[in-house]
Amino acid sequence: MIAKLVRDEGYDTVLFGQSVLAADVSAGLAARLDAGLNWGLVDFDGEQGKAPQLQDTVIVDVGWSTPVRIGIFRAGALDATDLGGTNEVKEAAVELEDFSTQAEMLEQAHAEQQGPSIEDADVIVAGGRGLGSPNNFTLAEELARALGGAVGATRAVVDAGWYPYASQIGQTGKTVSPKLYVALGISGAIQHKVGMQSSNVIVAINKDPNAPIFEFSDLGVVGDVHEIVPKLTELVMKRKGS
Repeated sequence: MIAKLVRDEGYDTVLFGQSVLAADVSAGLAARLDAGLNWGLVDFDGEQGKAPQLQDTVIVDVGWSTPVRIGIFRAGALDATDLGGTNEVKEAAVELEDFSTQAEMLEQAHAEQQGPSIEDADVIVAGGRGLGSPNNFTLAEELARALGGAVGATRAVVDAGWYPYASQIGQTGKTVSPKLYVALGISGAIQHKVGMQSSNVIVAINKDPNAPIFEFSDLGVVGDVHEIVPKLTELVMKRKGS
């Protein structure tokens, strides 16, 4: 459907927000349109894009050599109004081609994320192995609910089956850029750092004073998440009620 729309309307640029679904769709679209695809963009001027490389240590210019350009933006990195010009929303009729009706879902491997999407949330409360058990993720959920945010998780937590894959943040998960990122019991390994370091404000709570996450946090609290987080949640709720 998207390929047909691009051909019929003569569009030269297609941009996606980063997600697992966007990765699948954009790859297939690039193949059908014989178009170039750049991933992890943080800026675009209409001709060229910018993307972090080498674990976000440098920003490089990226371009396309094909008539149609396809780009995937890091979550929260692009506001459509930043592109200039007049933005217009159009309704497009869904016209599926024959091959699009041949696929059948046999199994859903991972449970869907509960609550707001981490890719769109202004506030994310993320939990790591420091929470101690999957049941203790209620601490993250209650704080996220009080802050009006979403819940994220580290790869170790997801691999252990504590939380759904849709919530994974990091190099092999999702890249997020919320206004506030609260890390509960997360050590701050490089694999997780690259997925959330572009957050506007990072707050970390960890009992290990030498945890790497404190090196790039705006505010670090050394202490037991099981004692601090309930009090923090209570304080937020009181402030919201006043």
